[in-house]
Amino acid sequence: MLSTMKDDKSVDWSKTTMAYVNHRAVPNEDETATHLKAKRLFLDEWEKEGLKVLTLSGSTDAMVEADKYANSLRVLPENVLPRDKQTGFPMFDLMLIGVGLDGHIGSLYPDREEVMDKDKWVLPVVKSSSSSITLSLPLIKSSRKIVVASAGKSEKYPLGKAEAMVRALEKNETPSTFPASALRNCATWIMDDGAAELLSKKV
Repeated sequence: MLSTMKDDKSVDWSKTTMAYVNHRAVPNEDETATHLKAKRLFLDEWEKEGLKVLTLSGSTDAMVEADKYANSLRVLPENVLPRDKQTGFPMFDLMLIGVGLDGHIGSLYPDREEVMDKDKWVLPVVKSSSSSITLSLPLIKSSRKIVVASAGKSEKYPLGKAEAMVRALEKNETPSTFPASALRNCATWIMDDGAAELLSKKV
């Protein structure tokens, strides 16, 4: 989605600061590094125009990286990243979210303790296969605008995300059983015909 804006000159990127919803805890030059992938797709062009991107330090220690990333958010002045006066959580202007078939958003996976954390800004998600950091659910929900995007098919999702959209928007789920359902009533949902195919309500 964002790669289609690669050559868009209508945005003043010098006034923009971008952070990652989640990012693998891997060296920055690793082929699986989220930042490296984004740079190749669109970020290089935006950074040339003045975009500021908050990146990880490149270690494989998710706990260390989560603490560092939280600190990098905290030191941003409030004219760059305002805080909610009631909760203290930062308020991003826009939060763009994808959804996995299991309902994970960022690296908040079902039936894991991270999705229920109510206090931290950034969380480490330690897994045997691939550890990462993720913004917490309260931080995500404090954003001024949340957009959930679901479209297309891939090797990972050959049938698309239709079943996930039903669970996220219509089934009896909780943030613990299907994390994306936590955004049901506070996000704008953008999906193609395939992702919306199984929904009972068509808008």
